[in-house]
This record gives sequence, C-alpha cells and structure tokens, in this order.
Amino acid sequence: MKKKIAILGSTGSIGKSLINILKKDKKNIEICLLTAHKNYKELFKQIQTFNVKNIIITDPNSYLKVKKLLKKRKINILSSLDALNKIFIKKKIDYTMSAISGFSGLKPTLDIIKYSKTIAIANKESIICGWSLIKKRLKKYNTQFIPVDSEHFSIWSLTNKLSHNNIEKVFITASGGPFKNYPIKKFKSITRKQALKHPSWSMGKKISIDSATMMNKVFEIIEAKKIFNLRYNQLEILVHPKSYVHALVKFNNGLLKILVHDTDMTIPIFNSLYQNNEKKIKSKKIDISLLNNLNLENVDTKKFPIIKLIDTLPEQESLFETIIVSANDCLVKNFLNNKLSFLDIYKILSKIIKKKEFQKYKSIKPRNIGQIRSLNDYVSLKIDTLCV
Repeated sequence: MKKKIAILGSTGSIGKSLINILKKDKKNIEICLLTAHKNYKELFKQIQTFNVKNIIITDPNSYLKVKKLLKKRKINILSSLDALNKIFIKKKIDYTMSAISGFSGLKPTLDIIKYSKTIAIANKESIICGWSLIKKRLKKYNTQFIPVDSEHFSIWSLTNKLSHNNIEKVFITASGGPFKNYPIKKFKSITRKQALKHPSWSMGKKISIDSATMMNKVFEIIEAKKIFNLRYNQLEILVHPKSYVHALVKFNNGLLKILVHDTDMTIPIFNSLYQNNEKKIKSKKIDISLLNNLNLENVDTKKFPIIKLIDTLPEQESLFETIIVSANDCLVKNFLNNKLSFLDIYKILSKIIKKKEFQKYKSIKPRNIGQIRSLNDYVSLKIDTLCV
C-alpha cells in the first residue's frame, strides 16, 4: 500500500528536500496535498513529477497563474489553507510535513493534525508560540509528532520512548555562526552582508541573521523545553563550529549519548519519514578527524548577549514567548532593510521585553490562535514605530 503524504510548504527548503527524497521512492508514495505561497513554477514541477491531485496556493496572483497552467487537468486547486477539510474527509494520511515558515504556519499545522497519523514539524513559531495547542490536538487525534530541526530530531532520537524523568541534562550545539572568532570591538560595524554569510549552512536570510546573533539557539532551547517537557536548567548550548554533533543527552543513570550526522537536513527529514525502516540514504563516511577534534565550548555571552534572554523566560507555558518571537522577527526585518545596526537587534529586544505591558504575559497561557495572532500584530506595530 502506498504511503499517503501531505507537504505544507512544499516549495521552501525543507519541502524541496523532502520532495527530492520522495523522487527516489515514487512507486511507494502518493502525495495527497502540496501547498505553496508564491512559487507557482516550483509547485507546477512538483505536481508534474508526482501527479498530485490537490494543491493550495495562497498568493492570489500565483493562484490565477496555476489555474491557467492546469486548466485542462483534473486537479483540485484551492487558494486558502482553511480548505483542508475539503481535501481530507475519509481516512487519515500517513505523514504530513509542516514546513510553512512564520506565524502563518500555526493554523494549518493545528488543522492538519486531525488528518495525520504522523506529523513532522519544521515550523519554529508553531512550537514556540502554540505548543500547548498542538499538544492538545496531538493527544485528541492520537497523532505522532516528530520534530525536524536537526537538534530536536537528534534529542528525539536519543530519548525516544524514555520518560523525561530519565534525563539529567540536554546539550544542543551551535556552530557559532559567522562571528564566533570575530573581534568583539568590530561588532558595532557588522554589515548585512557579513551577517548573512554562514560558515556551515546554506539558509534563508531570516534564519541566517538569527544564527549570526545566536537567537536561533534561544528559540531551540525554548522548543526543546516544550517538546521534551524539561526545565530550562536542564538545557545548555555548546558551540561546535563543525556542526557534526547535533545533540548530547546526559541521563540519570550516568550514560551520555551523542548524535552526529553531516550538515545536511536531508538526514533528519529522511529519518522522520522512514522510521524503523530498511530504507537507505547516501551519506559520507565517518569523519574520524572531526570526532577526534569536536572542539565543544561554552557560548561567549559577551559576544552573544542574546543568549541571556533564556534566563528571563518563564517555566510555564505563556504568551511571553510570542512576544520574543514577534519582536525578533520585526527587528531582523528592520536590520535587513538597513534601518538598524546588528547590535541594535539585542539592545531593542532586551528593552522591549522588560516593559511592564509585556512582562504580564509571562503568566498568561495561550488559549487560541487568535490570541497569539493579535499579540504578534501588536508587538510588530510597536517595534516598527521604534524603528522609523
């Protein structure tokens, strides 16, 4: 029987990586749904390759272009992610990849859980801001969840089927980005071009800047805390420039496990799809020189003060995380538009989250998507007024 699959965000980097994996197994899979925003040309190629019968494309102009391209084909073409209930009516599909970036990925992620046996989530905002909502739906519909980020997939692999009570400490690794060895006295003159040049990974602009400030690691710590039901004092970041080790877990029984793999997102994506399966993936030979020189070290918080935000986070599920995500998104956007300096990202973010009007959200638990969206919009507006 063919494995039935849906990909939310099929034209992004994660979606395309999954598509490339599936091309090698076409006879055993059926893609039931692909979604995209604007990239109708890439979406059209994917439809042709897999003979997909259901697509959602949310940009109005791209939707019209796809309709024209496919007017002679019997394909269900929709323009809204709210239309999932028109596609999935009967049995659950086997696997969903949720890879829509930003806050727009939260609602479709929640909606498609109902129709999925397994959901792999690569959307940080969904987990950071809406984990309590996701967890509730996973339980209600008996859906398996697998994180896709290399760090969280590694922790999941090392701790799968074990209680969080068995875990003493979890370490996630950071490459250190482009400024690990950069003189701190030169940080005030860091340019957009420098910040976008990551030494290990090829990524989009937003995540590249988050890696340069190390805000991405703050987000990953928040995700790990929520996904694995840990406390913040059980989580730590280690700098590892070669990006070969992705996670280390120290257990209460004295064992320490590490997970290594090449700097290739195909590996966690492949393994989230083919669990406990005999499918093989091509990978490099073990790099002995790397294993002998892991060069793990603590984060320099003088260079990367944004890491100190972790100490301000509440242990309980709250809307405060939404404020941090929203504020950072807006500040990065303004930096990319040359309205802020690199150092301003942390300075303004730190100032914003200390305000009384935002501190109160540490004790408010997310109840619904509308609440998260409204707060995101309010914080974005507040930041934009500061950056004019």
